Amino acid sequence: MSVVTLAANRRSEWVVPALLVLLSLVPAIAGTVRLVDLGLGAEVTERNARFFASPLPVALHILAVVPYSILGAFQFSPGLRRRHRALHRAAGKVLLAAGFISALTGLWMAQFYPWPEGDGVAVYLERIVFGGAMFLFLVLGAVAIPRRDFAGHGAWMIRAYAIGLGAGTQALTHLPYFVFVGRPDETARGFLMGAGWVINVIVAEWILRRRPMLVL
Repeated sequence: MSVVTLAANRRSEWVVPALLVLLSLVPAIAGTVRLVDLGLGAEVTERNARFFASPLPVALHILAVVPYSILGAFQFSPGLRRRHRALHRAAGKVLLAAGFISALTGLWMAQFYPWPEGDGVAVYLERIVFGGAMFLFLVLGAVAIPRRDFAGHGAWMIRAYAIGLGAGTQALTHLPYFVFVGRPDETARGFLMGAGWVINVIVAEWILRRRPMLVL
């Protein structure tokens, strides 16, 4: 293999991680702003009152989901995993812990926080279903490790990551609606939120079938 080909292959390895990091930026920035508001005691409004009334779950959720989404992106580089196996394993342990915290706090907030304006039964059920699925996938991914089922471990972790990255895709599904229609009602909100998760799940399954080198 020539030096040029090798360099091109190494550059291509970073395309997927770079795109995933970009997709993570919007929810990461929004979450950071939320943490700053909570820390500095910003004005309490109807839209953020639930967070100020019970700040611990949302703070834990943000502190877990931001590194989960960004650090998880780099696990999609096969070359990085081959060249730095110890780093891959260490990052995997962090991702498992952050993923479990993200899923559990997300489920807690869906169950106990008052619904914000625009949310309804559909969004509530979607959060319970996808949050529960993310937790289950993480459990299956963790159980696969002692069995040395590394392909299975990678597949379940990709599925969990796809759900965890839902907020990034949901920003994209909401943007055209906000621009051309305005604030979505409960029906539209349920569709747009669900679309973000469904798109990610479909892409994850496509990756698992078409690009198995991202798993092994």
